[in-house]
Amino acid sequence: MAKHSHNFVEKFGDFPGYGLDRQSNENTVQIYLQKFSDDQLLGTLLMRMTDDDLADVFNMMGKMLKKYLTEPEYHRLFLKE
Repeated sequence: MAKHSHNFVEKFGDFPGYGLDRQSNENTVQIYLQKFSDDQLLGTLLMRMTDDDLADVFNMMGKMLKKYLTEPEYHRLFLKE
């Protein structure tokens, strides 16, 4: 069984839009991130990104993980241990 899921983007029935309210913003960011992480899309983007682009994305994600997750959450939610 797969450890990762991207179900929200498949089930979301409304139009995503950013800037209306907090819930709409959260929904839209979740949709964008799930669509962004699609294997085919990422395969195309990653080949075109510069080394600096790759470092920027990697570092931004690392900062967010450190800022918003506890150590146990990091292991359970991100590493799927």
